[in-house]
Amino acid sequence: MKFCMVTTFYPPYHFGGDATYVHRLASELGRRGHSVDVVHDLDSYYLLHAGEPSLDYRPSDNVTVHRLKSPLGPISPLATQQTGLPLFKPQLRRLLESGEHDVINFHNVSLIGPGAFSYGHAIKLYTIHEQWLVCPMHLLWKFGRRLCDSRSCFWCCLRGARPPQLWRATGLLRRRVRDIDQFLAPSRFVRDKHRELGMEVPTTVLPHFLPDLAPVPPGDAPPHPRPYFLFVGRLERIKGLHTLLEPFRLARAADLLVAGEGGEEAALRAAAADMPNVRFLGAQRYERLRSLYRHAIALVVPSVCYEVFPMVILEAFAEATPVIARDLAGAAEMVNDSGGGLLFRDEASLQSALERLRTNPGLRRELGERGRRTFLERWTSDVHVRNYLAIIEACREARLASPGVRGDGPGGAA
Repeated sequence: MKFCMVTTFYPPYHFGGDATYVHRLASELGRRGHSVDVVHDLDSYYLLHAGEPSLDYRPSDNVTVHRLKSPLGPISPLATQQTGLPLFKPQLRRLLESGEHDVINFHNVSLIGPGAFSYGHAIKLYTIHEQWLVCPMHLLWKFGRRLCDSRSCFWCCLRGARPPQLWRATGLLRRRVRDIDQFLAPSRFVRDKHRELGMEVPTTVLPHFLPDLAPVPPGDAPPHPRPYFLFVGRLERIKGLHTLLEPFRLARAADLLVAGEGGEEAALRAAAADMPNVRFLGAQRYERLRSLYRHAIALVVPSVCYEVFPMVILEAFAEATPVIARDLAGAAEMVNDSGGGLLFRDEASLQSALERLRTNPGLRRELGERGRRTFLERWTSDVHVRNYLAIIEACREARLASPGVRGDGPGGAA
């Protein structure tokens, strides 16, 4: 089959897990002999990032990347943000309406626009990577301070230094989601949250995956001389790293290694300046991260926002490393489903979880093995691609059963 992945960001021009997933899915489909076009918006990356990416990009077999770049530069994504339409992106329309694709899979389209959903006649999927469909700020993170508990979108946008999106009140999104055959939710949490907020669309739960991993090299040595816990992610307030500093200030028997970069990095480094047991490593290649996961006591996931399906948890489980996660959203669902870690709700329960795993290697090993076993059962590339292709086939059958009708495909009650 021939696929087209449509997303705002794609490696190396990206900021997080949504683009990493698109890259992995495109590469996996290409490896299996399918042809994949990937379309992403270069102007959007440069609008939000002043320099070049810090990590490089490895092209994949049978994958062709189309980078949208307008002569108007940042005006193009700004116009899309305000109108919901893929203005000044004629290459996108030509590609999607070429008739060459069997499947068009939309991902993070915040600066592509829902207007693009109407392009072309292929089977159309939308993968829910965050809450953009129901939140103009993407994260249901109100006023940049707390979980959203009521709608104040106009004021929340202003507080977040983003122009309010007036197109959201026009009915554009409600009309265009009907062009999608099936929505794919990585977790039950994100499916149910969207329904709770009024986004009643046909949705199938399809968890993310990791590609096949190379064997552990012989003589794999610990990358750090002391026992350590690991944090991996963007250094932004929503990821909750700031909530780990006090527990590690009080308990210095183990270190905290921090892999990642982001807008809060300077403030976090300053806050931990007098803490020799907190080490900032910067952005790390995945090969290096695998070793960091493998030898950590546990991965700590303290996110204070509604995480959809944290890929770092999959990466830890793949290395048989347990997870300590905040009891919230997709992270809690993954730990509960696997039995591969401990959950916490406050600083006291966090400190208890850290100490239990630090002092009990048997518990650490047992939880890590549970996480690894669940990873192999549910979250490998073989499982994911098999289910992904089955969803596409079900969409095709639904179209044949109801010619001319979209958005009523299978899985709405999944």
